[in-house]
Amino acid sequence: MNSAHDLGGMMGFGPVDTSDQNINFHEEWEARIFALTLAAGATGCWNIDKSRHARESLNPAQYLSSSYYQIWLAGLEKLLLAADLVSSNELADGGRREPPKPVANILKSGDVLNVMMRGSSYERDAVNEPAYKTGDMVLTKNMHPEGHTRIPRYVRNKPGTIERIHGCHVFPDSNAHDNGENPQWLYRVRFSARDIWGEDHPARDSIFVDLWETYLEPR
Repeated sequence: MNSAHDLGGMMGFGPVDTSDQNINFHEEWEARIFALTLAAGATGCWNIDKSRHARESLNPAQYLSSSYYQIWLAGLEKLLLAADLVSSNELADGGRREPPKPVANILKSGDVLNVMMRGSSYERDAVNEPAYKTGDMVLTKNMHPEGHTRIPRYVRNKPGTIERIHGCHVFPDSNAHDNGENPQWLYRVRFSARDIWGEDHPARDSIFVDLWETYLEPR
C-alpha cells in the first residue's frame, strides 16, 4: 500500500541518523515492546506479513509522529484487538476483564534463545521454473495495491537487471491478507541510480532491491 511508511526518496524528513546504530534499545520500554511483539507473534494468531501491514496501515499522522517502537506498539495493539486477544477496555486500563483466549503456541522464557537463534525460513519448494535468469532485463510494474506489498514506490515502473535468484519464498502480498503463502520466485534486481534518482547521480552507482516475480515483467 502507498502509505507513510514508504519514505524512499522523499524529502523534508532530514538526514538518516546512523550515529547510534549499534544501540538496540534507547529505553527499557522499547525492549519490552520488542519482547511482547515476539511473544504475541509466537501464538500463531498472525504471521510476520500481517504484523508488518498492521504497522504500515496506521494513520499517517500517527505513524510520522511516532518513534520506531511506538509504531511497533500501535501495530501490536491492532493485531491483539483483531485476534480478540484483548478488548479495547483492557488496552485502555491494562486490566484483564475476560478469561484468556486459548492460543496455538506459547513462547516460554526458557525457549526464547533457541527460538531467536533458529529463526524462521520463508523459503519454499519451487512450484514452477523461474521466469527470469541472471542478466535478464526487466521492468517493474507500475502498481499501487491497497494492501500490503514489498515493492517500494521509488522503484516502480523502472528498468532493472536480474542480479541474483534467491529461490522461491512466501509472497508477502498474499500472506498478509489470509490469502495463503502463494510462494513465488524472489530476485535481486539491480537498478541504475540515474534511472531512479535522475541524471545528476553518478553513472556507476547502483541500487539493489529484492523483488518477487509478480512485480516484474520482461523488458
